[in-house]
Amino acid sequence: MSARDLDPAARAELKTLSKDNADWVAKHLVMAALLVDEDPETANQHALSAARRAGRVAVVRETAAITAYRTGDFATALRELRTYRRISGKNDQLPMMVDCERGLGRPERALELGRSVDRAALDTAVQVELAIAMSGARLDLGNPTAALGELEIPQLDPTTAYSWSPALYSAYAATLEELGRQDEADEWWARVDRAAAALADIADENAWETVDVVEEEVEGHDEQDVPGVEPGAPEHGAGALDDTDQLGDVDPDDDLGEIDDDNPRDVDGSAAD
Repeated sequence: MSARDLDPAARAELKTLSKDNADWVAKHLVMAALLVDEDPETANQHALSAARRAGRVAVVRETAAITAYRTGDFATALRELRTYRRISGKNDQLPMMVDCERGLGRPERALELGRSVDRAALDTAVQVELAIAMSGARLDLGNPTAALGELEIPQLDPTTAYSWSPALYSAYAATLEELGRQDEADEWWARVDRAAAALADIADENAWETVDVVEEEVEGHDEQDVPGVEPGAPEHGAGALDDTDQLGDVDPDDDLGEIDDDNPRDVDGSAAD
């Protein structure tokens, strides 16, 4: 594992840091991405270490948010997502923000947040994710009819599969079940399987693929303990932004996770200067 394993677009965001610091932060971001599915707690610790050294870099705060979300810490995730949106000016994580409000037991605020942005201005995939999150909020409020309506968007097309189609079809099928429309739900569950199979056949991680779907009749830790990152943080070289520079002007909403503010420490155990 090396800093070069980080996505080039994310790597470019670290150019405001000194080279040594950028490499160190990049390694933690790579480890966070590698571990988020199997060990989200450790992934979150890597993200927090990166944030202590690069708190004003959008991708760093986004990573902190995603890993917190995956641990079920919706309050921290929402705070980090707000910071990410303020730094980046992007709304691409709006669906996760809506879902965090749901996780905090605030479906009304989730719906209000989802309506605060013009959906037409969002990328198609984000529109779909937002529709699913908004539908979930409607279900939280005990209104499956409205939940179904949230999912009836142009992208709910059973004849063409995109990467987001299985998730959309699944949400639609589950909502139909909530309404007691089991026969229709079974049809959509079958479409989930066909779309997933079709996408798997042409899977290409470097391309945005679409495929036609043939309809068929439906039958009823410490850093030394974490592999991949060498212990120790780099020295802050000339021109580097230290932790005070990175986080000194950040709003109160920008607090980073569950860290002792009197003695903040990175994953490797070193104090954040």
